[in-house]
Amino acid sequence: MSAIARLPKTLPSRTYLSRTFSSSLPRKSDALFVHRDTSYNNPKIPFEFSEENLKRATEIISHYPPQYKKAAVIPLLDLGQRQNKGWTSISVMNRVAKLLEMPPMRVYEVATFYTMFNREPIGEHFVQVCTTTPCMLRGSTDILHTVCQHLGGIKPGETTKDRKFTVVEVECQGACSNAPMIVVGDDFYEDLTRETTAKILDAFAKGEKPKPGPQSGRHTSENSAGLTALTSKPYGPGQFCSPEFQ
Repeated sequence: MSAIARLPKTLPSRTYLSRTFSSSLPRKSDALFVHRDTSYNNPKIPFEFSEENLKRATEIISHYPPQYKKAAVIPLLDLGQRQNKGWTSISVMNRVAKLLEMPPMRVYEVATFYTMFNREPIGEHFVQVCTTTPCMLRGSTDILHTVCQHLGGIKPGETTKDRKFTVVEVECQGACSNAPMIVVGDDFYEDLTRETTAKILDAFAKGEKPKPGPQSGRHTSENSAGLTALTSKPYGPGQFCSPEFQ
């Protein structure tokens, strides 16, 4: 009997599951991932490391085997960004690529992947407001609103008209036990309230440098109710060991 003859006269019907397509509303990112030449950011604008930073770059590169010196791309981009007033232009990326003998595209890939590299000019004071879960539970929404309103009603990703402040909303900065918190430049300001946040911004606006760290009076991240461990004098080496080990 042929294979065709063995087939049933009526084939069972198939049930096709319908698949719906849905999309969520897109949210505009603060970051720039695609380069477009502008009057302030194009390859014709020269960038060279300062003498001091070039020495630092050479020292950083020396930490890696010659065949793997491209691994220094992140610290060199950071060095260039700091020299370039806090943002990474196309000229900074091209200079790093030349210094590391890398295809420029490989450097662009790094600079557009990591949010630590600012692809647009920023203000004198770069304010990063953490709004991830621990900070949110401790009132980061109020802190973000306070920052934006105190700086003239700007929105996250924007810069004040006097170019003094740029505000961005970021994810975890690693200070969860001291939430809510913000980062200004390289400094952490923690245990914030609306009032202390406003005072910090006012100090920077006056050209002052507020003391970093917790703004609540505690020194690090100890329990708000006081110390619960290490409250007595530590015992000396070998104090509780067997006599033969003392």
